[in-house]
Amino acid sequence: MDAISKTRIQLLHPKLRAEAELILSEIEKALTGKAMCRFTHTLRTWEEQDNLYQQGRTTPGQIVTNAKAGSSYHNYGLAIDIALVLDKDGNGSYETASWDTKGDYDADKISDWMEVVSIFKKHGWEAGIEWKNFPDAPHFQKTFGYSIAQLKTKYQKKDFIAGSIYVQV
Repeated sequence: MDAISKTRIQLLHPKLRAEAELILSEIEKALTGKAMCRFTHTLRTWEEQDNLYQQGRTTPGQIVTNAKAGSSYHNYGLAIDIALVLDKDGNGSYETASWDTKGDYDADKISDWMEVVSIFKKHGWEAGIEWKNFPDAPHFQKTFGYSIAQLKTKYQKKDFIAGSIYVQV
C-alpha cells in the first residue's frame, strides 16, 4: 500500500480510517498499469483551509476552493483528495502527478480516474467530479448525513471524540 496515502489515512476521522484503507487497497488492485492513486489531502486544519481560500483572492495563485475555514468536510476529517501518480519511465518510482480524468494507463478501456470514482462510490462516498456547481474531480467525502452547519455547531460546542480534534459523528 502506498506509504504516503497510508499516513494520510491516519489523519481521517477514526470512523473512516479502516474503510479508506480498504478503498485504497481496492484501487491498487484495479489500477494495474503505470498509474497509482495517491491520497493527497485528508484532514485539513482551519488555518490550512483559510490559506487555501485566500489563494487567488488575497494571495497569488489560482482559486482552488470556495470553502472558507470550517466550511469544508476536510476540516472534520471526512474528505479525501486524490491524484493519480504516474510511472512514466517504468522504473517503479511514480514521479509525475496527474489529474487527467480520461487517461487509461492500464489499457482496460476504463479511465483510471473513473475506476477510482466507482470504488469510492461503491463504499457510499460522494464524488466531487459529479457536482454541478464547482465540480471538484479530486474530492471525495463521506459526511454521515451531517451538513457543514451541523458540523460547525458540533465543533463550536466542542462535541469531540474523547481526546481528539474530531467531532462526534
